[in-house]
Amino acid sequence: MTVKVLNPNVSFSLFTASKQVQFIQTLKRIRFSGHLILTSPDNQKWLFFLCQGHLMYATGGTHPVRRWLRNVAAHSPHLKADRLAIQRDLTGFNQADCKTCWQYYLLILWAKQQKITDEQATHLIQSVITEVLFDIAHAQQTTYQIKQDNTITTQLPVIDVEAAIAQANQQWQAWHHDLVADYSPNFAPIIKQPQALQARTSDAVYQLLSKLLDGKHTLRDVAVQMKRDVLQVTRSLLPYIRWGLVELISIPDLPNPVKQGSSEPPATTTQSIQPLIACVDDSPLVCHTMEKLLTASGYRALVIDDGLRAIALLIARKPDVIFLDLVMPNTNGYEICAKLRKLQAFQNTPIVILTGKDGIVDRVRAKLVGASDFLNKPIDAGTVLNVISKHLKQTVVSP
Repeated sequence: MTVKVLNPNVSFSLFTASKQVQFIQTLKRIRFSGHLILTSPDNQKWLFFLCQGHLMYATGGTHPVRRWLRNVAAHSPHLKADRLAIQRDLTGFNQADCKTCWQYYLLILWAKQQKITDEQATHLIQSVITEVLFDIAHAQQTTYQIKQDNTITTQLPVIDVEAAIAQANQQWQAWHHDLVADYSPNFAPIIKQPQALQARTSDAVYQLLSKLLDGKHTLRDVAVQMKRDVLQVTRSLLPYIRWGLVELISIPDLPNPVKQGSSEPPATTTQSIQPLIACVDDSPLVCHTMEKLLTASGYRALVIDDGLRAIALLIARKPDVIFLDLVMPNTNGYEICAKLRKLQAFQNTPIVILTGKDGIVDRVRAKLVGASDFLNKPIDAGTVLNVISKHLKQTVVSP
């Protein structure tokens, strides 16, 4: 038997490959559309946009504007992507009406104007997402939340998120095991002792370093300028850093071309006690999927995979909404629902029957035993969240 009550925010090392892939697969399985928000202990946030479980784009973190411009330069160097050009292209952009962010809006616009091909857009998005995942790995511990938005649509190719995770994990492992793990690729190198550096290098190398290491460009920026891998660039600078000739410093992001504010939707509040949603199902997959969906949506979750123990546990916890599997060993959803309805504490509690078959007889019987609703499997994220929201509102307004 599995009984878990979890907080709305779940903390774990997201870049642990198994946990990351498992969570993404859950979002894909329930065809989730909306935002996945990750927050580090120092309150740094990353935002992923998903449509029907597929990854569209990612932004946030330390340098979202630098990251965008750097990847445009790397993957579509023919585009004039300076600040004035971007602001001109964003003339008709309204952040309040946008479901994603200004970067994704620009990609769609440029694709329509045939300034960029689908292939170039895909490579650019893939690279941006890989950088974001790498930075999340560097943060190590994150909390996650999801905010459903079924109106999100995609007009560009979606990304194979498992492949993106694998690529970012490979880069992180290489970075971590190459004696540069203490440094972030978002740091900017600057020459600290020019004379000592010149004495240790040739004139050509010194001139090149003087041009590149100006303290205004990050290691990633420098790597793009040199058309080399950021790990190779950092490794080549490592001796100068250890000798104290070059220093890595933190620099701010470039100005945001959108003045309306952050593209991130407001996070779900966790200050008040969130509703407790129960799911009784003998399937570990269903329990796991519901648990992930509920906790990431800001609810507390109670998952029970033993129907015979369900009533005692439900009485003890008194959930606000109950999902019951129709068919379970030794019992069924009808029997549990009927017994709960005989108890004063559960006469008005929303009870939703889950089933793998959709027959009129089952629906009628569910109503006869007092079920509030009837949902088909496999579960759909939007439908489940909409049902919860509907019944919670009805419970609030009921006399």
